[in-house]
Amino acid sequence: MAEGSPFPQPRRFLRAGAVVAALLLGACQTMVPKSGPPKAVPPPIADRPADTGALPQDEARNRVALLVPMTGPNAAVGQSIANAANLALLDTGGARVRVTTYDTGPGAAAAAARALADGNRLILGPLLADEVRATAAAARPAGVPVIAFSNDAAVAGNGTFLMGFSPAQSVDRVVRYARSRGMTRFAGLMPTGAYGRNASNVLLRTAEAAGGSVVSMQTYDRTPASLAAAVGRIGQTRAAGQPYEAVLIADGGRIATQAAPLLRRQGATQLLGTELWNAEGALANNPAMQGAWFASVPDAMYRQLGTKYRARFGKAPYRLASLGYDAVLLTVRIAADWKTGAPFPAKALTDKGGFSGVDGAFRFRADGIAERSLAVHQIGPGGATVIAPAPRGFGG
Repeated sequence: MAEGSPFPQPRRFLRAGAVVAALLLGACQTMVPKSGPPKAVPPPIADRPADTGALPQDEARNRVALLVPMTGPNAAVGQSIANAANLALLDTGGARVRVTTYDTGPGAAAAAARALADGNRLILGPLLADEVRATAAAARPAGVPVIAFSNDAAVAGNGTFLMGFSPAQSVDRVVRYARSRGMTRFAGLMPTGAYGRNASNVLLRTAEAAGGSVVSMQTYDRTPASLAAAVGRIGQTRAAGQPYEAVLIADGGRIATQAAPLLRRQGATQLLGTELWNAEGALANNPAMQGAWFASVPDAMYRQLGTKYRARFGKAPYRLASLGYDAVLLTVRIAADWKTGAPFPAKALTDKGGFSGVDGAFRFRADGIAERSLAVHQIGPGGATVIAPAPRGFGG
């Protein structure tokens, strides 16, 4: 998901973006049949201990565990992440790592315990915050780092790294972009709960830091009546002589499409959203959403991954599948300097130069959260288009 040339990186990661592009483009060209029925899908190259029993001995590769739900309500998401991880192994050759999938459906703690007992020196996943807590509690005493797919900042740090898309970074990026376009007065429409509180704090902090202000912040409980009342309270602020120029709807597509017509009727000219809108292609079908802005990872290379994924597995991936791909890509890059049988060199994860993957440029901060280079998108009749490209690197 990187766009343009790769940003400066440490030598072993130099040209990582170009490598990703070549792998994806090349695979798209060779894996899509020219005619006739799709080719049979080969078996995944990541081991499945539940199916195969004991792991085979392997003196040439380091063992890496992938913890995702393969059963239960999130099984489809977990399978999509696992499939993408397999694609990354195929694309890179994976000569230095053996990735084994462990099902967190019956419980993340049990999956983590089995992964550690099998000798894995790095854990990729799991998906949900509670699962990450359970996994980290088992992995930390063993000195095994965890690169999880959650975006809950509360579970990061002390050997746990998060690749999930941060709502805080998304809000910060879109608010700063709006400020760069001359907007100074902001309003916020926030759901009750942790996500809304986080978005509220970031909106207040970013608006002030950028030289703006928040004139109204209203919460709702995701019922139509509560949402309408919150929008009405924002309108009262406007009527009282404190008009806002942009309003942030910190929620997914279902709420956004309900709130947008109400906000438009009271005079809202610029709607802002979060990374949640990136997987909501139907937003473009709602007239009230036209012209709205949101910040998220760039999608150019993800679309190529999606094409390749469909060719191999016969269906579209879940959007989070890119995290599995990039986690394996990152692991393979570091494995170039990872001596077989030694602990995973976790210090390499916090290199300030960062990395490049399907979701663009990113680096892990000292607190374990992935700092991402985000693009600003605008919703139009044909879907979302980039109006402010993601920066190619980091400021230091």
